[in-house]
Amino acid sequence: MDAPGFVEDIYFKPLLYGLTVRSPAPSGRLTAIECPKLSNSYFLITAKDIPGKNQLEDSSVPILASDTLSYIGEPVAILLGPDMIKLEELMKQIRVVAEEDAPVFLSHTVTSGMILAERKISPADEEKPFAGANTIVSGVYTTGIQEHWYSEPTGAAAHFFEEKADKDKTPHESILVINTATQWPFHVRRSIAQLLKIDQSRIRVEPTLIGIHMDGKIWYPSLVACHAALGAWIAKKPVKLILTREEDFRYSPKRSSSEIRISSILDEQGELLSTEINGVIDLGAHGLFTDELLDQTCIGCMGSYSLPRFKLDAAAVKTNIPPQGPFSGYGLAQGVFAIERHISHIADTVRQDPAEWRKNHRLGKNSRLAAGVSLKDAPPTEQLLDTAASMSDYSRKWASYEMLRLHRQKTEWKEKGETLRGIGIALGCQGSGFLYSGIDKGNYSLELTLGKDGSLEIKTSMVSSDDEYKHIWAAIAAEILSIEPGMVKIIPDGSADSGPASASRNITVLTGLVEKCCAAIRKQRFRDPLPITVRKICRPAKGGGSLPNAAGKIPDANCFAHPGWGAAVVEIEIDTIEFFPRVRGAWLGIDGGKILSENRARRSIKTSAVQALGWACREQLVYIDGAIPAESFAEYSIPSPVEIPPIHIDFIWNDTEESKGIGDLPFNCLPAAYLQAVTQAMDHHFQNIPLRPRELWEAAKLRKKESPV
Repeated sequence: MDAPGFVEDIYFKPLLYGLTVRSPAPSGRLTAIECPKLSNSYFLITAKDIPGKNQLEDSSVPILASDTLSYIGEPVAILLGPDMIKLEELMKQIRVVAEEDAPVFLSHTVTSGMILAERKISPADEEKPFAGANTIVSGVYTTGIQEHWYSEPTGAAAHFFEEKADKDKTPHESILVINTATQWPFHVRRSIAQLLKIDQSRIRVEPTLIGIHMDGKIWYPSLVACHAALGAWIAKKPVKLILTREEDFRYSPKRSSSEIRISSILDEQGELLSTEINGVIDLGAHGLFTDELLDQTCIGCMGSYSLPRFKLDAAAVKTNIPPQGPFSGYGLAQGVFAIERHISHIADTVRQDPAEWRKNHRLGKNSRLAAGVSLKDAPPTEQLLDTAASMSDYSRKWASYEMLRLHRQKTEWKEKGETLRGIGIALGCQGSGFLYSGIDKGNYSLELTLGKDGSLEIKTSMVSSDDEYKHIWAAIAAEILSIEPGMVKIIPDGSADSGPASASRNITVLTGLVEKCCAAIRKQRFRDPLPITVRKICRPAKGGGSLPNAAGKIPDANCFAHPGWGAAVVEIEIDTIEFFPRVRGAWLGIDGGKILSENRARRSIKTSAVQALGWACREQLVYIDGAIPAESFAEYSIPSPVEIPPIHIDFIWNDTEESKGIGDLPFNCLPAAYLQAVTQAMDHHFQNIPLRPRELWEAAKLRKKESPV
């Protein structure tokens, strides 16, 4: 069978289809699953049928809940059968019985029992009073959840493949082949191995097309793949299990919500004296990637500025909603949004251009991020801000819109017929890779073999949303080894764990390994006979900051030592009849170090920019009593092609530098720039995304009451 594009394209004969039986309760204890009598070709698989470990690898997530129920929609059983119509009829007759407990949802009060992890940093002179302090600027900055909206709902297919016997006619054990759209094939493989209690060598993961995933396919496909694998193992037949679009929408992981309170004390000249930050992120049930998401958020909300005397108190909490997970930025975007909105609020308070305030308080050479991460180079803050400002004509527009804003304060508010305009600017950074690694210890590898015919094979378990890496790696090999790019082959291989395709690791970490392997082969090729095989492993460098970690984990020093940087400008206009901001344009200045493929870099930035603006202005989604309402599926709105504004990108070119992560930068700076633009247009300090038209209408109503008579 040819390699499938999507899971939906896979078909076997015979084939069993799978449906997921889910918990109706947000919290409680599973007491029974009532099911009608099934014929021989149908199966109801529960936790008691699991031969190995009922747990997803390196997490507390059960494959099938057996006793404790943690959220509405948690899988409790798998129903298998050859006829999908009959399966759906049977599903209507299955009843899950539970003894419900009082669920816990995020509110203004966080109890100790909800806390998964917390971080606290206090200045040494915390009790020292400030002389001359006369201004306090405070805000509560909140971000909502965001849906990934994949090309195909999450699904998996599983079947057994009988390999041919050796020449000595020794039969091989059958291989369990898994097809699923995953960013991390080895996580799928390890999870299934411990679930079925078999050796990993008997499992082969063949990734299908992942499309635009925004880091939503790190761990969740492993859970669905385990369900399909368990079904194939028990039924002894191929199994395909694909969630419906609505099912995926309501129960798959989302970007975690956040609430970050920031308060700063300023002196009489408007200079910062101290900053206090209190943050909470809601990770839902089970708390996957807790340390990663929390510390990325902390690093983000302490910003890219010189902060004298800051205090931090942040926590990741566990609630009875589906597990929340990574979405481009791993929490960094939520933190950067909060500090960037706060910085703009400070600039507005002291009546200074937000761009100039950022330049005056930027980090310098040999500086450190507030979390204690050392930077190898001085951030190109001023250059990036000037680049974005020049492209957008920011300085002239900001001054003009500011004059109009001040003029409207002295005149009567016109409720209808006026078009309001505003412009905002923000700064952001992005690391490369994870701060923390799981059971694999962060040791990721590639294997290259130069054959006798001059061909080069690159073995990797890496997956990508496009084929651009093949061209990038082929060009690198051609330059170093003087071979034709067409002689380079990328071989999907299950023995070389290349880690998750996430956080720009492919372009920064793995591309660096390709260069090192090629350089090693070049040294050996005229001394040793062909073929020559070289394997390189990337190991994390310990000691990456000063965030206090109760779990005793040490972050990777490489993650933020050489970050990518970006500055964004967004201009908007608001019709005072509809009160829906229309983005007139977005401009981004990007420092990505050595850009290996300009086309891919621009495509990645534009894709992220559209998603980031959607998060900021329209993607309204909430859990009510632990569940996403069914009507939200029909009402959920993402930007359509005709609504995408002009997006302009300029790179700071430096081919002497190493490549940096850039794909998540739009999420880290565009939302804050967008909200600042709306704030200037409406003359009202907005603090949350996504921003709803009703909030603009209420701000206009308040402004009208305050207008001079």
